[in-house]
Amino acid sequence: MELEQVWIYPKIQTEWKEAIINEFNIHPVTAQVLVSRGFTAFEDIYNFLYAKLPQLHDPALFTDMEKAVDRVYHALSKKENILIYGDNDVDGITGTTLLVDFIRRLGGNAYFFVPNRTSSKQNFILDALEYAKQQDCRLMITVDCGITAASEIEELVKHNIDVIITDHHEPTARIPHCVATLNPKLIHSTYPNRELTGVGVAFKLAHAVTNTLVSRGEISVSKIDLKRFLDLVALGTVADMGPLVGENRILVRYGLRQFAKSKRIGLLKLLEVCDLKPGFITTTDIASKVAPRLNSLGRIADPIKGIELLLIQDAQKAELLAKELELNNAERQKIERRDAENVDSYLFSHPNTLKHKAVVLYSEEWHPGIIPILSARIAKQYNRPTIIISLDNGIGKGSIRTIPEFPLLTPLRELSDLLVNFGGHDYAAGLTIEEKNIPEFQERFLKIADVALEKQDILPKIYLDSPIDFEDLTFDFLDSMSLLEPFGTENPAPLLYSTVTQAWPPKIVGKTHLKLYLEQNERMLEGIGFGLGDHRPRLLKKHLKLQIAFTPHINVFLNKSSIQLQVKDLKLLK
Repeated sequence: MELEQVWIYPKIQTEWKEAIINEFNIHPVTAQVLVSRGFTAFEDIYNFLYAKLPQLHDPALFTDMEKAVDRVYHALSKKENILIYGDNDVDGITGTTLLVDFIRRLGGNAYFFVPNRTSSKQNFILDALEYAKQQDCRLMITVDCGITAASEIEELVKHNIDVIITDHHEPTARIPHCVATLNPKLIHSTYPNRELTGVGVAFKLAHAVTNTLVSRGEISVSKIDLKRFLDLVALGTVADMGPLVGENRILVRYGLRQFAKSKRIGLLKLLEVCDLKPGFITTTDIASKVAPRLNSLGRIADPIKGIELLLIQDAQKAELLAKELELNNAERQKIERRDAENVDSYLFSHPNTLKHKAVVLYSEEWHPGIIPILSARIAKQYNRPTIIISLDNGIGKGSIRTIPEFPLLTPLRELSDLLVNFGGHDYAAGLTIEEKNIPEFQERFLKIADVALEKQDILPKIYLDSPIDFEDLTFDFLDSMSLLEPFGTENPAPLLYSTVTQAWPPKIVGKTHLKLYLEQNERMLEGIGFGLGDHRPRLLKKHLKLQIAFTPHINVFLNKSSIQLQVKDLKLLK
């Protein structure tokens, strides 16, 4: 069951749009996109369109950064062994790789540890304690985790291991007692960008350490080129759906360029497996091809191999590891298809589930590594907050995704008496729960959602940026639109709309996609509607009048470029 989307048309502010056109000499449609995205000042537009690396915030603005840098400096000067402990998703893997690579380049001794998804979150970080003791590590730096692990970190401190936390998740009431806590979401945080991801915070620590070493004359400016780490920052930020505005936008924009210069043999072999060219990487490539392959390790295999691949210097070993990732990804896709069909069949046979304004499902049949994908898909398909829980031996691990109208952390705090633990963000979170508590948790969560959400909140919406005529869809126009890149969370590719005539009935391609032949004022363009095949029966007449919502892109086939419309939705006009 797909819900019909509500089209939200843009506000037209003609005077402001004209002012933007005159100030920046840009296409009227591009100007309208900026109006639709809520820009109200020239300075904000300028910073958005032309932001450069020097505009990154000073890492010293982090509370505790000085303490963190002093402790890392001490470890480096005393040749102490440092353990980098990262989360097992792409954000954690890239951030861990970044700090290990950085410390080793400074001549430090860096080890790394990433928990397997099968290890219990109740033993969070403690699974690394034995490893830290074996390697005689006196300092542990967390990446993309640790802010909710106060009691576990206490245990490490008892074993004379100092801890620096670098994390970006929402803190709980009890902040871990450690050397330094770097997290832009701390209540009294002095850092301007609350939306850094885990790899972004790790990069800031590397930046601050570099600044200190250079200012003390201990290394030359040329010793460490921080730009070399931006490919990892882009990869982790996009994979973790960090908002691509402000500082994150700068990091990802320059990070995408860094792919073309990357010397990471393992990363280049991974791109090869994905059939991607380093000089032409987009955020879509990262989200749809690179990240899922790295994530497949954390979901069904050993995430340590992701860090090994990104650090490896041997081309032959890198190729073998990249191929192993490809096999893992194929296996992950197989498990995902099986579990997705299982969820779909449950929802089909229990239609009353969708009478509530949220979805909470649990089963022993679903793989714990796949549930984040399932919860994201169901949340998007039915436009409801969705919790998918995988059960194993009386313990449930849950993944939660939601809609903008229903932030998660407040209801999770309200229900924390039923949870072993929880963590994450307002729009993506995870939880651990004892099986016996799930029915009560399900009942209470659904009740909170049913009260908090209105009927219109759960109607899927499509936000349109600007009307456009086919005559404006030129290669020059698409080039001007590239000013708005990189696209991603909070900065999606512009969604345009136009009234067109269907030249002849559409075809089905690739089983579920719709190929459209669209005409306006004697110009014809092809449209492709991914997953819109179900619309075909009502489009079988020639010369139907349609309104289409789409994103234009350049399609290259047999070395010939053409403009194609990626149709997101369509309306039949009478």
